This record gives sequence, structure tokens and C-alpha cells, in this order.
Amino acid sequence: MAIIPGTEFGDGVIEAEIAGAPAAGADTSARGFVGIAFRVDSSGSRYAAFYLRPTNGRATDQLRRNHSTQYISHPDYPWYRLRKEQPGVFESYVDLEAGAWTPIRIEVRGGVARLFVHGSPQPVLIVNDMKSPPASGRIALWIDAGTEAYFSRLRVTPAR
Repeated sequence: MAIIPGTEFGDGVIEAEIAGAPAAGADTSARGFVGIAFRVDSSGSRYAAFYLRPTNGRATDQLRRNHSTQYISHPDYPWYRLRKEQPGVFESYVDLEAGAWTPIRIEVRGGVARLFVHGSPQPVLIVNDMKSPPASGRIALWIDAGTEAYFSRLRVTPAR
């Protein structure tokens, strides 16, 4: 995670173009995990995030496709806890291509966060009960192990 200095954020909109793919030599579980963390606390240990799993977007296995997008809230609500306790609620499908630039938009207001992908007017993932992130904090570029990722055109619009 790379925290962006000077990005105090509570509610508002975060837009970016992101690209991710498994890094050379990564094991077969790598999916190119790439996303944006928000409301990151000063220690960097508590935050919410939306991320993409680009290799899942066009997988031939439907269950894997259904895990193309993900919401998490660290440290208390990692993906595996959310998937176990509320299957399908914090993940969804969206068409993705590994390594391709993908425009995303994250809208956050109170305890609700919505992820838009590819300029769609409808969110691909809606979180109506965000889990335990701080009320405000920094924004960070987020990737997981075994990922090669790129970020461009980050734009933050705080709520008024």
C-alpha cells in the first residue's frame, strides 16, 4: 500500500485508472489484485478498500468470475472473513482484462460505498454497511502480493 500524502478523505468520490496483472514468477493463485484504499488511519493499519481481480473477469469458471471485485475493511474484515460470513455480499462480477487500463470510481457517503467500473452509470458493487474503517483518513494505492500494477489519473473530490 502506498499512502498518498495530503489526501484527507471522509466522504466523496475517488476516481482513477488502474491496471493489474500477476507479476512474473508469481504463483498460480495470483490474480493481479489492484485497487484503492480509503479512510486509511495514520498507522496505515485500518482502512477500507475496493480492489479488482483482473484475471477473474474473463475466467471460464463462473464462481471465479463472481469474485472479480472485492470490498475489504482491514484489519477486522479481510476478504476471507467477509466471504465466509456473508457469501457474495462484498464481491461481484465485472468484465476485466489483466493488464488493461480500467477506469474506476468510488463513491463514499457515511457507511455506504459504491464501486463503478468502465464508466458505467450503475455500480458493480454496493456496500451498504461498511465495516469499521475510520470516519476519515488518507487514500492509498493498494496491491496484493504477486501483482504488477499501475495507477493513473487519480482524482479525489471531497463531499461538500
